This record gives sequence, structure tokens and C-alpha cells, in this order.
Amino acid sequence: MTTRTLITILAWLASIASQAAVIIDGQLDASAIYPGTIHTYKISIPEGYSPADSACLYLGLDGILCNAPAVIDSLIAEGAMPVTIGVYLNPGVVYKADGETPLRYNRSNEFDATDDRFARFLETELLPAVRETLTPDGLPIHLKQGGDNAVIFGLSSGGIAAFNAAWHRPDLFGRIFSGCGTFVPMRGGEQLEAIVRKHEPKPLRVFLQDGFSDTWNPIFGSWYEHNRLLGSALEFAGYDCAFDWAEGGHSVARSSEIFADVMRWLWRDYPHSLTPGTTANNFLVPLFDGQPGEWTVRTGTFNPVDTHTGIFNADSTLFVEPAIDSNFMIQYTVDPATGTLANGQRFYYLHSYNNSLLNVASLAFDSAGYLWTLTDAGLQALDQNGRVRGILALPLNLPPLATSPAELSINDGNITIVTTNATYTRRLNIAPAIPGVAPQSQGPG
Repeated sequence: MTTRTLITILAWLASIASQAAVIIDGQLDASAIYPGTIHTYKISIPEGYSPADSACLYLGLDGILCNAPAVIDSLIAEGAMPVTIGVYLNPGVVYKADGETPLRYNRSNEFDATDDRFARFLETELLPAVRETLTPDGLPIHLKQGGDNAVIFGLSSGGIAAFNAAWHRPDLFGRIFSGCGTFVPMRGGEQLEAIVRKHEPKPLRVFLQDGFSDTWNPIFGSWYEHNRLLGSALEFAGYDCAFDWAEGGHSVARSSEIFADVMRWLWRDYPHSLTPGTTANNFLVPLFDGQPGEWTVRTGTFNPVDTHTGIFNADSTLFVEPAIDSNFMIQYTVDPATGTLANGQRFYYLHSYNNSLLNVASLAFDSAGYLWTLTDAGLQALDQNGRVRGILALPLNLPPLATSPAELSINDGNITIVTTNATYTRRLNIAPAIPGVAPQSQGPG
């Protein structure tokens, strides 16, 4: 038997094993988030699955890659992974009237975007459809809740999609494997490393893989360089992360080679919970005072004050208001004699996802002169020179800022968001601005 024949037989056997593990086909025909798209997917049910115990979730993007069903079954048998149901999703396609000819490929719009639409699609459309599916022997599919119990994998644009889904919803996906991820200037992926550095850490475990020669399309830059930049940001922000930088280009080959070991690394010490790491961000660290906190919620009926239209600083020498046409905020000087505004400039620069125009709901100054800005891309704190230094995650169940009023306030030792039906409070090492007292200057930066 020649080497080539042996390789062919082994590949055929692997294919048979993979196909045998994938037992259910599915299709989503009417997406509310991506109108007109049709998504196909497959589900693999591992041996030993019991609805009474529920299963963990593996979500693979672009369908079946890395012979995942067979490898996962092997790892479950080995005890390196919990019992895990696999879901293998293909990106959406819009077809012509004949139902066969593609009119629009939606892959880049779904996968490369950095906002939360794809995460919402997974949560509200794909996963409910999976849970409503019965196995061939009539068993319901029960999936464990929580990011600790789910891993997501993608390659190239699927790699950034995997990262983004978990970044926006760590409560859904806590374990990430991104191969040759498209963290490049395509749809804002290159901005993620800046956001990771400034954002408080999330309970995520991340593995990035890419090859030294990965420049899939030089119009968009170097995939390898941008993966390294994101990796550096993750290390800075204290994430449990690991990397594989090896020879190779834009290919699934290396991800396939290391797939089993990456799954072992991602699932090591399960079922211990994933926890946020300790960031090196010197703005955030003093705020947390060594103990990052969580939002506490008090429900009721409240009347938030509209503070999104503008705010004076502590000694009323400056006035800030959101710009109506950009993600800047305008700063004016104030004439102390007349109160007249002058010298307006687009001064404060806010971060956004997917080039979206932010909703700025409320503003508040603290005693050090930082401007806290409640946006739908997080609670962003800007220094006196107009730059974001830290971003806090919003409460998970905060009403949409685009449609619901919200008031931000700073008190000694905490920060509070008031909405019409709840208040959200978080303990921080922070103090409010003192009326009439200018904070110490932070210098020219």
C-alpha cells in the first residue's frame, strides 16, 4: 500500500466518522435580525447524551471544520470534555425567487461585524431552534445554560465572529477558539484590541491561532499582525489566553492539527467557573480596589432626569454635549460673567462597535475630572483631554438606551444608573465632582 493510498483511506475513514456523528440537519428560513436570509446547520449528538443531565455546547461556524464531531466524541470518551452537543452553522444566504441562485452572501455582514447582532441571532433564533429539535430517537435537546458550558470556534471571518459573540455575551459563550481570525480593517475588527485594553475584563478563556505568512488579502492588512495585537491586548487585560503562532498562511490546516489540544486546554478544570482576570489598565485597577464588582438591581418606578443633552464640569468653566452626527462629544468654554458658550470643538472621542452611531444616554463628572458617559457600547470614562481610559460593562438587563431614558449619577463609593423601572448600582472607588471646585489638571497628555 502506498503512502498516498493510506492517506486517502485515513481521510475517508475520518470523513465517515464525522458524517456518522452529524445526525440532524436544520434550516432557519425567516430571520428577524438578518431579513431574507436562509441559514443551514447540522447538529451532532454524542454517545451518552441524556436529556436529564443536559449537555454542553460546541458551536462551530462555517459548518463542520477540523473534523470536529469525531474529535469531540473522542475527547468526551477520553474525559477531556464534558458531554457536548455540536451545532455547525453556515452563514446566511439570500436567494433569488427560484430559491437556488444566491442573490446576496451574508457571511461578511454577519461574521465580520463587531456589534452584537450575531450574538443576538444565536441567542434568539439559532439556539431556540436547536432546543426545539428532537433526536432521531425522539429525545429533546437540553443544553446547559451559561458561558462556562459553551465553546465557540470559527476560522477567518468565523474567527472574529466567534470572538465577538463571546465578547458581547460571555453569559452565552465563555470559551473561544479563533483560527486565522479576521481582526483587520474590514468592518472594524482592528479596533477590538483597543477596546479590549480599555474594557474591564470579562469571564472568557481565549485561544488564538494564526500563521506567520497569513496576509489573506493585503488590501485589509496582515491577519497575523492583527492577531498578535489582539493577543497582546488580551494578555494586558488579564485574560486566560493562549496562542499558536506557527508557519503557515490563511488555512484551516493548522487549526485542524491542534484542534484536539485546544479543546483540552479550553475545557481544562471544567466544571470550575471561568472568572475575569486582573487587568493592567492603570485607570481601572484603582476603581476596582482589588475587587471587581457586579451591578445590583432594585426594581420599582423611577423618574430618571434627562442628562444626555449636556453637562457642566465642576466649576462651570466647561460645558459638554453629544454631537448629533458623530461619536464625538462637543466641549465648549463658558464665559464666567455671562454664561455664554464659546470655542466649541468635537473633543471627546467615544468607542463604538461596527461603525454605529452611539446612543449617549447620560453624562456625569467625577472628582478627578473624568467624564463618565453612558452609551450602548458600555459606560465609557474619558480623561480631561477627551480620550477613553476605561470601559465598564453595562448591566445585562439594562433597557435599550435608544428607546428608554436613563440617568447616570456618581456618589461616594458607587455609580448608579436609573431607568423608569429599575436602578442599577455598582460599588467603585469613585467620588462625585464637588460643585464649584475644579479638579487637578491632568496636563496636556
